[in-house]
Amino acid sequence: MKLHLTGDVSQVKKGLKQLLKELDIELSEEGHRIQVIQKEGPLSVKNNHGKSEIVFQEKIHFFRGFGLWLEHFYAQKDFNLVEYPQFTMQGAMLDASRNAVMTVDGIKKLVRKIAMMGLNTLMVYTEDTYTVKEYPYFGYMRGRYTEEELRECDQYAANLGIEMIPCIQTLAHLTEALKWNYAIPIRDTADILLAGSKATYTFLENLIEAASRPFQSKRIHIGMDEAHQLGLGKYLDVHGYEKRFDIMNKHLQEVTAITERKKLKPMIWSDMYFRLGSKHGGYYDLESDIPESVISSIPDAQLVYWDYYHDDEQFYRTFIQKHKALKDNPVFAGGVWTWNGISPNYGKAFATTEAALRACKKEKVKEIFVTMWGDNGAETPMMTALPVLQLFAEHAYHETFSEAHLQERFQFCAGANFDDFILFNQLDETPGVNKDNLQTSNPSKLLLWQDILIGLYDENIKNLPLNKHYELLTAKLEQAAKRNTDWSLLFHFYQQLSHVLSIKAELGKQIKELYDKQDRSKLQTIIPVLEEVKERVDTMRKIHRTLWFSINKPFGWEIIEIRYGGVLTRIDTVMYRLNQYIEGEISKIGELEEERLYFEGPYPMQAGSLGRNLYHRIVTAGNLS
Repeated sequence: MKLHLTGDVSQVKKGLKQLLKELDIELSEEGHRIQVIQKEGPLSVKNNHGKSEIVFQEKIHFFRGFGLWLEHFYAQKDFNLVEYPQFTMQGAMLDASRNAVMTVDGIKKLVRKIAMMGLNTLMVYTEDTYTVKEYPYFGYMRGRYTEEELRECDQYAANLGIEMIPCIQTLAHLTEALKWNYAIPIRDTADILLAGSKATYTFLENLIEAASRPFQSKRIHIGMDEAHQLGLGKYLDVHGYEKRFDIMNKHLQEVTAITERKKLKPMIWSDMYFRLGSKHGGYYDLESDIPESVISSIPDAQLVYWDYYHDDEQFYRTFIQKHKALKDNPVFAGGVWTWNGISPNYGKAFATTEAALRACKKEKVKEIFVTMWGDNGAETPMMTALPVLQLFAEHAYHETFSEAHLQERFQFCAGANFDDFILFNQLDETPGVNKDNLQTSNPSKLLLWQDILIGLYDENIKNLPLNKHYELLTAKLEQAAKRNTDWSLLFHFYQQLSHVLSIKAELGKQIKELYDKQDRSKLQTIIPVLEEVKERVDTMRKIHRTLWFSINKPFGWEIIEIRYGGVLTRIDTVMYRLNQYIEGEISKIGELEEERLYFEGPYPMQAGSLGRNLYHRIVTAGNLS
């Protein structure tokens, strides 16, 4: 389509150039004329009898409006749309610290998508995956970004009206950064910095300088969450026991002194204050009591209330009020649930987001963002976050909206069918799991990685028709891949995962049953099934590899490939051991002699859940490390 934009277009020209190819648009004086007007007020988009107009206040509003104009022009020709932005900041936070470090091109692709949605902020969470020249081992072999890469991403985003904000850690969550010998003098515990040390603050000054320098923004997220063992390592040896409230505040004062010198505006995760005020160390403790002396001494840093867990609007409202009692103008951070396992948990993400953002609007929270974590290896491709990002975006421009509206916007912004994307939910919302998977089971991860001979989760899936579930899902995903050609690689990946699980899910359980019956002849028929599983897993590995390298740096893939290698080599051993038993070379298979017990840890098991776990607890009852 050819378009001719007139009026206030100077500040959006660069961003438009970044979008035109993807949108199949050409700017030409011969094209359909759209008058562009920038002024305070709502976002207005219209086309009446061939006369078109986009009225916007902020740059990001123009790009959302441009997308809205195209979407409706293709569909209905005449329209008059008005949207009222609900928040001053609505954005996303991309995890680049848990194996997957998205490439510059990958970030640019994400930026284009969220610009069309109207999200105006992007944080890239980097624990040690950015370059600090003073510390060559900081982020070594972890895919760290160079200053030039971050600056390129920042400018690309700025052209589209998106503010990139550095997001780092300055207290805890630094295991990978602190594992090297250079960090011995500044290490309190394995993942926490030594508060109160001059060397620590020299280190942090260098980090903050390196992290903030590539960005135009003067805001910075300095972390400070989940420092559970604060003051209980080397700090305890040096200083003796001190109240962690006091250690936290003194440390934060030192860090904010650095940000103040650099004229930066910091924000921090709020949980440590609530945990320290809780009798049992919980973040979401409604009885948490934070002393007034601590509240009055909290340094000048904006609090970020993160909560991905509750589906009760009133809980969010109460906790927002608690945050406001500590400090004005808290930020809310929700979650897309890309960290459930190997597939996204849209049920949990939608339930929590709807409750949280309704509460944010009622409590007049002005700044929100949604986290795209990649816990335990970043097995879930980050682009699966798009439906939840769209949900956040629609909440950011509407008090309420329909499901049909959400689906139509997603079709345009993501270039995909909403219901087809939601099929990924069925990888974990299986028989035995409650609707929407609010207990966050991850059976697709458990069943892919668990050992066929040991089968730690076999008792949990007893009597469940999981093979059949995945067989039916495989056919659905195959058809979805054909409908979503721009995302065919992603759909083929999940199709192959489902294809693997359609025979692997119950295989260990079947082998155990035949072994208990001493039915060697039927065990013989399992050998070709194992060969088929091996072939399917290896095909999945190759698809996953292609998908990974299409958007991420190579560093971190080795972790995932080692996991695939474990499955493949263990299948070889299963066939070897079964053949020994079938041929009478051995009289017993030790792993199959063991009674299968229900897996009960480490998370509390509840009705409607099949279990949730991390890789090292799925594959063995031993010590993987």
